[in-house]
Amino acid sequence: MLNAASGRVAFCLPFRVAGDSGFKIRHDAAIMPELPEVEVLVRGLRPLLRGKTIRSVKVRRERVTRPTPPRELEKALSGAKFRDLSRRGKYLLFELQPKKSKKVLTVLGHLGMTGRMFVALKKEKLPSHTAVLFDLGDRNFIYEDWRYFGRMSLDLSPIEKLGPEPMDKNFSAEAFAKLLKQSRQAIKVKLLDQGLIAGVGNIYASEALFRARISPKLPANRLTLERAKELLRTIREVLNEAIKYGSTVPLKTMSGKSDALFYFGDGGEGFYEERLRVYNRAGKPCLDCGTPIKRLTQAARSTFYCPNCQKK
Repeated sequence: MLNAASGRVAFCLPFRVAGDSGFKIRHDAAIMPELPEVEVLVRGLRPLLRGKTIRSVKVRRERVTRPTPPRELEKALSGAKFRDLSRRGKYLLFELQPKKSKKVLTVLGHLGMTGRMFVALKKEKLPSHTAVLFDLGDRNFIYEDWRYFGRMSLDLSPIEKLGPEPMDKNFSAEAFAKLLKQSRQAIKVKLLDQGLIAGVGNIYASEALFRARISPKLPANRLTLERAKELLRTIREVLNEAIKYGSTVPLKTMSGKSDALFYFGDGGEGFYEERLRVYNRAGKPCLDCGTPIKRLTQAARSTFYCPNCQKK
């Protein structure tokens, strides 16, 4: 969503409290961006970057480019032109055409837990935690990350291990059920396995299980084909709904122009957090039956569920 006060468009997680920079991640909400947040960011950045030439690249935090050496990234991308931007799981894939080569380069981006990627006018002051700076002429493309858990690298190996895209029409319920039959892990834990299905994280796993009326503690291999089919349907439903509510907010700045920064997930009217039915609602009444929502820890992550609606 947008932050009208700062006139920026970028990405932050769906929890915030007031701070000097306009937002701070709450201690109890240190979570990774999931598929919808990354998809919305891709859709916002794509038209701003496509066709733009990178005059220079400056790596200010070497940790985020690993295993690519910083100087290698700077040299490879200087003079290159952005051709396209897409998503795979929770990763951003920047497609660039180098100035002196016909071979297309792909740069892998990941927000980590505190990353932001945005386009800013040259006159904007650089954030103190700018990790990688792309000079586009009258604008900068900035990757900022104050904890430096994210990535901006030429190494594409992380996406080679990813499972199918949940929205892929060729990914059938039968294939999903077959994969689940191979695991005795609790279904909520298994859904976080990016090798099973790419992009689903803690928030949407809890939400999808609630809508499918499946207990997060149920062993994955005990799901019947019918229940796996319903779960895949609700996974797609919550992801598409989150993308819809994140990508339909008009982009504007303090001046009313759409040429500054982007700020997705920063609250405001229609913000998707208001539509979450169980996540982060421990102790509050279930919206369907009134039973207090419970929280439990699975694989060091918080799970939220209704003990009445999700008995099995």
